[in-house]
Amino acid sequence: MASIARDIRVVVVDDSPFMRKIIGDILGSDKNIKVIGTAKNGREAIEVIKTLRPDVVTMDIEMPIVNGLDALKSIMATNPVPVVMLSSLTAKGADATILALELGAVDFIQKPSSMFMVNTEDFKDQIIKKVKFAYKANLMNIHKTYKPRTEYPSREKKKIITRGSIKSIIAIGTSTGGPRALQHIIPSIPKGFPGSIFIVQHMPPGFTKSLADRLNSISNIIVKEAEDSEKVYPGYVYIAPGNYHLRIKGNDSANLFIKLSQDPPISGHRPSVDVLFNSLSQINLSMVKTTGIIMTGMGSDGTKGLKDLKSKKQWHIIAQDEESCVVYGMPKSAIRAGVVDETLPLDSIVESIINRMGVL
Repeated sequence: MASIARDIRVVVVDDSPFMRKIIGDILGSDKNIKVIGTAKNGREAIEVIKTLRPDVVTMDIEMPIVNGLDALKSIMATNPVPVVMLSSLTAKGADATILALELGAVDFIQKPSSMFMVNTEDFKDQIIKKVKFAYKANLMNIHKTYKPRTEYPSREKKKIITRGSIKSIIAIGTSTGGPRALQHIIPSIPKGFPGSIFIVQHMPPGFTKSLADRLNSISNIIVKEAEDSEKVYPGYVYIAPGNYHLRIKGNDSANLFIKLSQDPPISGHRPSVDVLFNSLSQINLSMVKTTGIIMTGMGSDGTKGLKDLKSKKQWHIIAQDEESCVVYGMPKSAIRAGVVDETLPLDSIVESIINRMGVL
């Protein structure tokens, strides 16, 4: 990570005095981070943030008086600041995290389930990295690019499951900022879309299921967490489960299957975008329109896989542009590698998908 010119000023929000102390000590141990304030609930956080104007906020979701979600709504509306949420690994916690990302949180970290885990080097490294990434995130793009969806598909739309041939395949890789970007793209795909969409979103186990369920509830096509050995159908979106690599196996588009594995992480990621892209490069898809998309996220995961796809000639590669990314790392890496055909803002990516696949 590039050097930081000045201290990153952080406010820590948590109802537990123990967690406030631990998180504050961890962040304060980094030479580039300075904890300038704390708050024990959402109401207090709103006032502290208004007064201190921090660069980044860490925010627990479950708090008394005003919870993290309600505080986040108020902060994003009045004093926008990059927020990293702390979420418990429960179904309720995962659902709340997805909603927090939809409301404007830059990222999240899984809250340790025990005092022992709080003191692990992994947790310490994660929270410091997340705060530094949040500091560099383009917060304005969160607000100007993504609009909450207010119209939802009817139940009747969900009953229509296409069993015909797959006419197009779209592979998407994304990380930080991805959940909200996906909530902009996937619900815009029309009913009857004759293709299959595969997504790798860097997320821990449990959270990808909540993301898939949320996208499914607001989309015209079926969105689900991918399952090992299941057959691939058109009109479906398959999201890689957290902690599992997603590969597509098969000889042609008529017989494609999901393969999940817990092979070692690639460049620190499992699931890895490179793994998905590489698997698709090994399948004969000559009769199918194919598109690879690399979107907002930190790092370079996906670039190597895009090179594999590009070697097959038929793949059309799209990168999200810097102006609409929360974090430009992954698209920037792919563009620098010379494997991108188009660099587009989020709205134009949707249009390109629909036009390229011939969906009316």
